[in-house]
Amino acid sequence: MFKEVSTEESLVSAQNTAETVSSFNAALTSQKSSTVIIEPARFLSSLNIRHFWEYRELFYFLALRDIKIRYKQTLIGVAWVLLQPIITTVIFTTIFFRLGQTQNSEIPYPLFAFSGFTLWTFVNSAISNSSFSLINHSNLITKVFFPRLIIPMSAVGATLLDLLLGFCGLLVAMVFYGMSFHWQILLVFVLMIPVLALSLGLGIFFAALNVKYRDVKYILPFGLQIFLFISPVFYSLDILPEDALWMWKLNPLAGILENFRAALFGQHFDFLSLSVSCVISFSVFFLAIYVFHQMEDHFADVI
Repeated sequence: MFKEVSTEESLVSAQNTAETVSSFNAALTSQKSSTVIIEPARFLSSLNIRHFWEYRELFYFLALRDIKIRYKQTLIGVAWVLLQPIITTVIFTTIFFRLGQTQNSEIPYPLFAFSGFTLWTFVNSAISNSSFSLINHSNLITKVFFPRLIIPMSAVGATLLDLLLGFCGLLVAMVFYGMSFHWQILLVFVLMIPVLALSLGLGIFFAALNVKYRDVKYILPFGLQIFLFISPVFYSLDILPEDALWMWKLNPLAGILENFRAALFGQHFDFLSLSVSCVISFSVFFLAIYVFHQMEDHFADVI
């Protein structure tokens, strides 16, 4: 039986969250001098590592709260993390694979598509959840002080659990299809760095825009659909004509996906496409930090 959460319970939850943040602030204040130094704002001041370390417990609290809310009162819980890429893989295998060869014959197409949708499910969820995180935590922004950047980052952090479970399911699928494991599979964790940078960058950028422009909730789902089809999630770049290949490789997710599969299945890396993806991903991340920093002071006024 599903239990409907009343408005009163929601207000109590919001008040408890605000009180928790206030307790973090009180604990930090008690450890510092009473002298307050006001300095001019600088670029990347929103990305103050020391400041984030002081509020690390708040990050854990918000991420854990997002995980609990997401799977609370669901019939199969975190199994939804595996069902999404599995069902999507079955659909694309049934439709697209029968239309023609869509990937390297060395990799079974279901496994090829499942690897792509595992990574895509994380990117899609991370961008979506972080983009609406500031709106969903408006009660905190207007009541207490803390680094605002923690909110979209904690939303992405909560989605890391989905990625970990999806990767475990992918390893099981590789065993099922009789794929051999290579040492290169350890490089998957290194490839997660540009994936996180890209997901955080886009999530932070749209989160800042969403505070002022509510059109984001209409544009973002459509934009993510386009992002899916221009990324080699369920198809290989090998099927594209040579003269158009360079346009696809400007998509940062393209180089990441191709090298993600290379690490999984022991194939050759394309370091050029990976370098392009890394440069674009980190450029998006720092640009998003800049935009967030420019808009942060007005969040409490317009949210």
